[in-house]
Amino acid sequence: MPSIFSWLRHQCRLFFIALQFFTRLPIPRWVGFEADWLHHAARYFPLVGAIVAAIAGAVYAIAACWWPAPVAVLLSTAAGIYATGAFHEDGFADMCDGFGGGATPERVLEIMKDSRIGAYGTAGMLCMLALKCVTLAALPPGAVIGALFMAHPLSRLAATSLIWRLEYVRANGKAKPIAQEMSTAEFVIATGGGALPSLIIVVVAPQSWPALAGGLLATTLATIWMARKCVRRLGGYTGDCLGAVQQLTEVVLYLSVLAAWRHGAWF
Repeated sequence: MPSIFSWLRHQCRLFFIALQFFTRLPIPRWVGFEADWLHHAARYFPLVGAIVAAIAGAVYAIAACWWPAPVAVLLSTAAGIYATGAFHEDGFADMCDGFGGGATPERVLEIMKDSRIGAYGTAGMLCMLALKCVTLAALPPGAVIGALFMAHPLSRLAATSLIWRLEYVRANGKAKPIAQEMSTAEFVIATGGGALPSLIIVVVAPQSWPALAGGLLATTLATIWMARKCVRRLGGYTGDCLGAVQQLTEVVLYLSVLAAWRHGAWF
């Protein structure tokens, strides 16, 4: 029994370390910190997405009581960005700049390391945020909250798959502490954390399974495409690549939910 209790306590510590690393949320003081914990905290990256989804969903649910859907969605999106410190959006913008303006791996990495945002990053960020808000605003309120709880954990699972399968290419970087080799057992834990919210949604609302199935397929294809692009251009991934994969697959999941919910503009 003591060994099980110790294991559970350690898993709680790893979760809170992941929460602290990927968001701006405070964690309990008893958690403490050891550098080695960061190497294994990525297993709870998808579960952190469920916390972000809860924050964004709560803001949307409250805002939708007073304002139209577009306003509620915009406030919800802003809450999610504030909770994470725009951590993943910054990575998406950096990857747009680097892959758009760099001709060699060295130049791509140099551009991605620059804290300034360029034309590719600005255009990519604006299009990505606009697509998120427009897509969610077109959904009914219940579907919006369900989409948030599907997309945030599963998109972070997609990013985690790069840690599991690819090589981190920077000698130093923000993501290096969590970019150590991830075991298959750790990825299984990550998969459980990423899939659990979606499974709960399907149990509660069985009619949502086509959206989930389509979203999983689209997310898988998008992740494979991004992974191949990272390998081809860099030979592996960086922290910015993780953020970009998370953002892209989040949008892809919203689009999949919308496609399953209603017909296109022509029909």
